[in-house]
Amino acid sequence: MNAKIALTAVLAALALAGCAKKEEAAEASDSAAAAGEAMDAAQDAAGQAVDAAGDAAAAAGDANAAAGAAAADATAGAPADATTPPATENAGEATQEAPK
Repeated sequence: MNAKIALTAVLAALALAGCAKKEEAAEASDSAAAAGEAMDAAQDAAGQAVDAAGDAAAAAGDANAAAGAAAADATAGAPADATTPPATENAGEATQEAPK
């Protein structure tokens, strides 16, 4: 009779250990799934950051082109003598008028 009780106790312990292992495996599986979801979210965020950086670079290029065009327009519209400083003009005139 004692052998039957001992055998039953061993079988119950093994069954409980099996259930515990199944629960641990299920928890590990859940943790792995959560880690996979976190990795997917991180990859999505990285992709969005790359897209945003590309958009910012394109906007900076457009702004640079617009600034260059505005500078070219401003230079083209300026009178020719506006680009020569008055001091340089005066020095040139003084040199021409100087006695030889």
